[in-house]
Amino acid sequence: MEIELLKKLVSIPSHFGEEDKISNFIGSFLEEYGLQVEYQEVEGFGSNVISRIKGKRLTVVLNGHMDTVSIGSGWTRNPWGELDGDRFYGLGSADMKGGLAALMAAFIEVSYLPRRKRPTVLFTAVVDEEGYSRGAWKLIEEGKLRDANLVLLAEPTGENLMLGARGRYVIRLKVRGKKAHAARPQDGINAIEELSKLLAFIPRIKTRKHPRLGSGSYCTLYVHGEADGLSVPEEAEAIVDRHVVIGEDWERVVRELRKAAERVKVRGELEISKFPRPTPEMLPYLVRENNRFVSILSLVYSVLWGRTPEKTYGRSVGDFNYFGTYLGVPTIVFGPIGGNWHSSDEWVRVSSVKRVKETYLEFLRVLGSNKRLAELVEMKDYAPS
Repeated sequence: MEIELLKKLVSIPSHFGEEDKISNFIGSFLEEYGLQVEYQEVEGFGSNVISRIKGKRLTVVLNGHMDTVSIGSGWTRNPWGELDGDRFYGLGSADMKGGLAALMAAFIEVSYLPRRKRPTVLFTAVVDEEGYSRGAWKLIEEGKLRDANLVLLAEPTGENLMLGARGRYVIRLKVRGKKAHAARPQDGINAIEELSKLLAFIPRIKTRKHPRLGSGSYCTLYVHGEADGLSVPEEAEAIVDRHVVIGEDWERVVRELRKAAERVKVRGELEISKFPRPTPEMLPYLVRENNRFVSILSLVYSVLWGRTPEKTYGRSVGDFNYFGTYLGVPTIVFGPIGGNWHSSDEWVRVSSVKRVKETYLEFLRVLGSNKRLAELVEMKDYAPS
């Protein structure tokens, strides 16, 4: 089921902001299996798809995003789906329609289990992950996940467990200088040159280091400034990315930028502000490695496939940041092997999509049955090393 789903999902264009067609397909597909579906409209970006199957008191959220980035140049494969051996090529195949297909198949199959042998499972397919995460935030904002105990996402992790990620601020820097005739630059303050001092120093700013998430980072994304005729430019602006780890907040970022500006003697008026966005900031989060759900998922995978998955941590941001911070429940990312996401000839391993689906399905079985968990522990204990 999951491979046919993968093929169909990739064949449907779903650039963020244009997710109506794929959300309608997903909803209709679930309804064909007798599952009730709710469509949650997201400000002109299409609709989130929500479906719940009731089980035991524990509530597990399965989450995947439906959108992709646009098609770039350099494709040598069919961006709407091409199978070559164990690789399936296509736009969004790894990020994250392969994982989404695995989640949908696992959700449908777990619905066949008796209610007493499964947790309550909430499937959510969301819009706009590649933009501002409007879909994920809408789920949280409207209380759709209020009873969640765990969130699982199938972004491509190479079949490893991602247990946290850095957060991100997007910073707007503005320098206001003093206008003067360009033939007499000493009479003015050149905003472009003053801002350039700060931007050149930014890579030298010492950021905080976290034992799991690594170090924070800066990257200048955009610079603009221009003169009014033959004049010293009096305004310049830059947009700067700042990935942060736990322990780095907005106040710290502003302080270190002010300190850097003083060190390089930036003249003129420096303004530091957050770049406006329609959803809250994406903050860093972490799940403990000895968390019960982490231990069980790792056990399930190792028994099924004979390898203990690595524990990894994300360098960038995604919907998982919202679930891990604003929702405040354990948020684990586990998805298939793939490559070239956000670039040409994106691909995902077909065999990996199948393994991810089976892992999720067995994990949900275990959460619904203490007996099944005991059996897996025994299998692990007696497995050959």
